[in-house]
Amino acid sequence: MTYSIPRNFLNATPIVHTSNTLPLPNNGAPFANDLSVHRVDLTPLAQTAMLRHSIARCLSRQPRAPLPTGLPPCSRPRHVPPFGRRAPTAALPQRRAYNQSTGGPYQPLTPPSPSSLGAPRPPRTYPRLARWSRRFLLVSLVLGAGYALDAHLYAGGVARSARTFGTGLLVAADYKLNFRAEPLPLIGSEGGIPALHRRNAERLFELLRGNGGLYLKIGQAIAMQSAILPPEFQRMFARMFDDAPQDGWAEVERVIREDFGGRSVEEVFGVSFAGEEGRGVMERTARASASVAQVHWARLPDGREVAVKVQKPEIAKQIGWDLWAFKVVTRVYTAWFDLPLYSLVPFITERLMLETDFENEARNSELMRELVAAEPRLRGRVYVPTVYKELSSKRVLTTEWIEGVRLWDKEATTARWYGPHGSGSPGVHGSKLVPEPDMDAIRRRIREDPASLSQWLKPERTEWRGRNGKGGLGVTTKDVMTTMVDLFSAQIFKWGVVHCDPHPGNIFIRRLPGGKAEMVLIDHGLYVYMNPKFRREYGEFWKAMMTFDNDTLQRITREWGIKATDLFASATLMRPYEGGDGEFRRDVLGVGDDRKMSASERQFLMQQRMKQGVREILAEEENFPKELIFIGRNMRIVQGNNQFLGSPVNRVKMMGNWASRSLFEARDLPLRDRLRNAWQHLIFKTVLIGTDVLFYFYKVRQWLGRGGGMEDEVEAHMRGMAKEFGVELQHDLFEG
Repeated sequence: MTYSIPRNFLNATPIVHTSNTLPLPNNGAPFANDLSVHRVDLTPLAQTAMLRHSIARCLSRQPRAPLPTGLPPCSRPRHVPPFGRRAPTAALPQRRAYNQSTGGPYQPLTPPSPSSLGAPRPPRTYPRLARWSRRFLLVSLVLGAGYALDAHLYAGGVARSARTFGTGLLVAADYKLNFRAEPLPLIGSEGGIPALHRRNAERLFELLRGNGGLYLKIGQAIAMQSAILPPEFQRMFARMFDDAPQDGWAEVERVIREDFGGRSVEEVFGVSFAGEEGRGVMERTARASASVAQVHWARLPDGREVAVKVQKPEIAKQIGWDLWAFKVVTRVYTAWFDLPLYSLVPFITERLMLETDFENEARNSELMRELVAAEPRLRGRVYVPTVYKELSSKRVLTTEWIEGVRLWDKEATTARWYGPHGSGSPGVHGSKLVPEPDMDAIRRRIREDPASLSQWLKPERTEWRGRNGKGGLGVTTKDVMTTMVDLFSAQIFKWGVVHCDPHPGNIFIRRLPGGKAEMVLIDHGLYVYMNPKFRREYGEFWKAMMTFDNDTLQRITREWGIKATDLFASATLMRPYEGGDGEFRRDVLGVGDDRKMSASERQFLMQQRMKQGVREILAEEENFPKELIFIGRNMRIVQGNNQFLGSPVNRVKMMGNWASRSLFEARDLPLRDRLRNAWQHLIFKTVLIGTDVLFYFYKVRQWLGRGGGMEDEVEAHMRGMAKEFGVELQHDLFEG
């Protein structure tokens, strides 16, 4: 390291100037002869000392001190001009720049040549990060493409199935770990069995509602049987009957074009959306929307008012995946929880597939219409809407429009009639609907405001409600329920053709001119057909339950592969069967078990016994009549309807009467058997008098405000028995 310093700096003597000007010898060149460059080589020690001194001075911000080089001070200090004055530029000493490293003249810095830098160092690489990034990108692309294909080809069916598997496995694992009298240490959840039921009921509800479509049907089927489920499931699944969201008009048009060979809605139904004269009209907003389809009102050019039921387009794409997921989850649960459930799956999936086939629904509807017309005890009391086949397809069903009151509107059914005296509801007995729509006004409205097609165009026809709108049909709940029980009893015991979805949304009530009730049955997609042998056995089973004929009960249930006779009889009656040897109370409700247990332990034991009861009912899967699944659903809904209307009829007695009468009216039996059954029917009628006494006893109590009807008392009795042992039965399915 070298420094360039003046030569006279080493041996000069101090010079003091007293004037304000700096002497300029040698023709104005200050110190021109005295200043020269002397090269001094510093030792490493001196270099280190200078560096340390510079660093210390910078840190302390002190004035510059003499460099510790051992050199004498400069004899000629730099001239400082007085304050306010500035030395001329020419008077300043001219300094020459030198290259400190070579001692030569200053040269601009030039970059080194590449060859002088040596070989380049290879860049740092991250092979694992690059590999996983490529994998992540590849997986994302595959999943994105798969999601897009699934949405386009299967309407999200694969994604719905994946959600089903995930939720199903989560629920199964939760029950496997936490369904215990006492929670497991460390991994067990708090809250016990009620908390377990509550969180899994919420998981399943969100899955079924989120997936929609066929999953809603499954959820409604669970809700129908929720009385035997834990109360957490009952409260959650009661919301399954809310209206489903409806599809837009573009989807409706697409389904109609696909099913009618490319023809438009206007061409198929003869309607106009531009208000053309001589053509009909159709509302673009659905009047009702369910899990599988939605219904639009239309008036055809010939004056007929029709209900156009259009299946949602995603159902056809999703149903295959949905049923496959249902099969897989059921198989897993069958193996994991040791419950013989999978044998029921093929029959259930077949029924659900048929429910989405509107041509099958049209056939069921026409058959039921013929059976009702041929039955004197139902003719004139039950009505099935006409199906227009020329306007129907596999995904479109067109029937006559029905004006009536839904069964769940109890107030509108029973309130005072304000319509004309001696008249009935609009359209009763298939008569023309009045008042008719003002087609000129409707067409003019469409021409002036095309957006009105998205609003309702049909006249409301509510004159019978009176000026204040508080009127009703003026019919009794007893008349309504008598017709309902008679209809479904005839389906089960006489015809063997059973409508399996008679919830209040599928039943309309109209007023006949004489003041009686007429029941309109719609939505004929879900049916089961009983063969004659099974139909007769089921009639005998009901008759034996009413007369406590335990030998007949044992014989029939043995043929059906059912071991738990009392339990199955209680499930059929929707109340405890008391005619056996007490097996139901002892083995299922735990009567006679005097062990001291906590509430959680008792609830766990109770549900374990119910699980064993299911195994005993399905003990011989190959012999079990699969039709009983949907027949039980039918009877459960009818029982719920009766209770919802205040138990106005003795449902059990009426069904038992139909069961006994069907045995001697069966034309496929030999005359000798029919005569024997007729004699037994007379004896059976006498026995049923006892049930009438009990029924009217509870009815009087209900009138006096001292209790509920017979259905309420029976269920309260069963609920109280079960609650003692950790189970809360709930049957108010249609409330709200």
